[in-house]
Amino acid sequence: MLRQRISEIAANNRMALGAFGFLALLMLAFIVLQPSLFLRPDIYMAVFVSLPIFVIMTVPLVFIIVSGEIDLSFPSVIGVSAWVFALSARSGVPPFFAFLLALFVGAAAGLFNGILITRLRLSSLVSTLGMNFLLRGLINIGTQGNGISLTSVASTTFAQVLVGKIDRFPIQMMWAVAFTVFGWLLFNKHSFGMHIRCIGDNTDSSREMGIKVERTKTAAYVFIGLCSAVAGVWSTLINQTFYPTTGDGYLLQVLAAVFVGGTPTWGGIGTIAGAFIGACTIGTIETGVVAVGLTGFFTQFFYGLIIVLSLAGHRFNRGKSKF
Repeated sequence: MLRQRISEIAANNRMALGAFGFLALLMLAFIVLQPSLFLRPDIYMAVFVSLPIFVIMTVPLVFIIVSGEIDLSFPSVIGVSAWVFALSARSGVPPFFAFLLALFVGAAAGLFNGILITRLRLSSLVSTLGMNFLLRGLINIGTQGNGISLTSVASTTFAQVLVGKIDRFPIQMMWAVAFTVFGWLLFNKHSFGMHIRCIGDNTDSSREMGIKVERTKTAAYVFIGLCSAVAGVWSTLINQTFYPTTGDGYLLQVLAAVFVGGTPTWGGIGTIAGAFIGACTIGTIETGVVAVGLTGFFTQFFYGLIIVLSLAGHRFNRGKSKF
């Protein structure tokens, strides 16, 4: 009976388990090549500083892709939310209220994306790509390429709660794990996640079942907008500075984390735990590559290699994933 139950769990969650196996092999390779570093906790503490940003963007993107859409604007939503937070905090607004303003901006950007896609019937690929350029251009025009220092905010209770440390362990990693659990529950145990999967599987049937397709998709875009705002504030607090390029560079890596984690591109199927594992895989590659003695020039090569190998592995490990 127990063996049958274990087999059922493995079959239902084969994509997430496959992603975990790939991450385990990657970490084993790093340990073999550089045991003096990867058998010590210091390098993992360094990875955990920035890894939560990958996690908090990868999880909501699963909802978007499972619904049959895409979002290419979130890097600029990260940037514009961080900009609003930095401007507000520098102007004397208490950090918590500056954070709420950033959340409002992120949610508004997500709502606008949702309206363009569900009400105006624009392609999510093209419209969110356009929004990515539009918002990044707005940041560049408004800042003229100048950053905003926020060193005074780093010592506040607000900053310590969001990006402080317990001993040497970054608190934001704890927030990221808690958020992943929330995302898993929302995706697998809540009607919102069920509706997202139904819409991605068959939109017409979803409407016949009474699911409000447009409202659900718009809510998914608001969700990723809110998460983008949190990522932007995290990035600003970690660096103690807002840079006009905040958010740049995350687009392809976050998309890669979703697909490496086992969520396919055709909609209706996804895995939150796999997305978390994919984020861990992508988030550790650059550190691992440099730590084993290679230069940063090898990073993109290994990104591509790992993405192709993991997707090929998922191709032969395909199945409906609930985990």
